Amino acid sequence: MTKPVLRGLLVVAFFALSAFYLVPVFVPRPAFIPGFAPPPDMWPWTVSVVGIVLGVLALIVARQGNEDAEEPIDTDGSSLARMGFRFAGLLLAFVLFFVVMPYVGFLVATMLLTFSIVLMTGERSYRVWIALLSIGAPILLLMFFHSALGTQFPKGELTKMLGF
Repeated sequence: MTKPVLRGLLVVAFFALSAFYLVPVFVPRPAFIPGFAPPPDMWPWTVSVVGIVLGVLALIVARQGNEDAEEPIDTDGSSLARMGFRFAGLLLAFVLFFVVMPYVGFLVATMLLTFSIVLMTGERSYRVWIALLSIGAPILLLMFFHSALGTQFPKGELTKMLGF
């Protein structure tokens, strides 16, 4: 199995886990939803389904790339092990996200999650961009959902003590 195929399988597995286990368990669905309001699990489901579709697309592209390649792609054990460790690290980052969110709030937990995921990609040379992405993107996301859509995100015990 080549690295791109394994990567596509891992993406599909992660988002399928999110869609079929995490969303139904962790996103409560109220008994009554007005006709004009989307249910609370709409965005998590949307992101999960898009992730599954992108993973399948990555699988298709990887399979077509294998057929066109004349020489086999090197799949030594160390790179496959590294991908497995990164996937386990990704799952651990999401578990830690759920653990620390009640204490530090959505914003800080999302910053930590974004920072850890960017580091797991292996990119370390663009430190300024990594910092801007991990700090700026969650702030912009929170501002958009709070201002434009009126969505409230959980505030942690730490952020309540600081007055946010």
